[in-house]
Amino acid sequence: MNRKEIVQYALTNLQKTGQIEANWLDNGQNKVLDGTIDLTLNHRTIKFVIAIKKELRNIHLPKLEAFAKDYHPFMIIAQTIFPKIKQELRSRNIAYLEANGNIYLNEKGIFLWLDANEPIAIKHKTTNRAFTKTGLKVVYLFLLDDTWVNKTYREIAERTDTGIGNITNIFNGLKDEGFLIPLTKDTYIMENKKKLLEKWIMAYEKQLKPNLVIGTYRFVDNVNFFNWKGIQLKQGETLWGGEPAGDIYTNYLRPEELTLYTAEPRNELMKNYRLVPDEGGNVKIYEKFWKENTKENNVVNPLLAYADLMMKGDRRCTETAEKIYDEHLQNQF
Repeated sequence: MNRKEIVQYALTNLQKTGQIEANWLDNGQNKVLDGTIDLTLNHRTIKFVIAIKKELRNIHLPKLEAFAKDYHPFMIIAQTIFPKIKQELRSRNIAYLEANGNIYLNEKGIFLWLDANEPIAIKHKTTNRAFTKTGLKVVYLFLLDDTWVNKTYREIAERTDTGIGNITNIFNGLKDEGFLIPLTKDTYIMENKKKLLEKWIMAYEKQLKPNLVIGTYRFVDNVNFFNWKGIQLKQGETLWGGEPAGDIYTNYLRPEELTLYTAEPRNELMKNYRLVPDEGGNVKIYEKFWKENTKENNVVNPLLAYADLMMKGDRRCTETAEKIYDEHLQNQF
């Protein structure tokens, strides 16, 4: 669906209840967002400034919260919204409407929450090769150090354990979306890096990270969970990510879940750190998918820490992620 179709489906399905009248003014007075809608319920009308998206991810939440403050009353309209993100929107009192007619709003004495309609499936176009499992590893390298876009294909392939043939497809994918601009026949410059970072995080969450899962564990001695900073990780092989990385970089977040990225075999992990498999455990372990290491040998790069935390979506992780961005990343993007 395009943006116009999303709104039309949403308002048509919403009005099937027979209780609500709705009208959309495309590109209304507010040119920053996507127009306004008037919702009338029980002879009372509320005009919402709206933003339209095909689907929402946790990374969008801070921007939506800012919109809700700047353009009150505000509503996000999307083709589909995942349950956990709906929960986060409600916790922040951000009104939303799905294409299937599901809605939440709590505004001017009107409270409305409908969540009974089946979601409308999103049909994805052919995946850009830059955002496949393989492509994401290469794009991660470029985000960390954009001088790599002017290395030879062989150097890039060796650094990322990627076939040389894939590099051409990845470069073409980045060029197609305007992220890689040719300067000469053999040199490039990266553009729109902030937008690329956002797209990388969304694709990383869906395409790559689920394939990196080694398992969920707990410590044999639960005291180790609270004393995680004292654990001696194998240098260059195992690193803290997620909430522990957020704490290391900001001293702002007390982890409720520990994340590790590792190149150590599973049996050595369990032995070295006294871990046992537990589906309900509070230690998540992922395969280390890069070769380079940060200067701090026991923590992932701030970019990956930022991505992990933004994907969590809850306010404490989002605030920590924003601190990491401000302190470690904003000069790069």
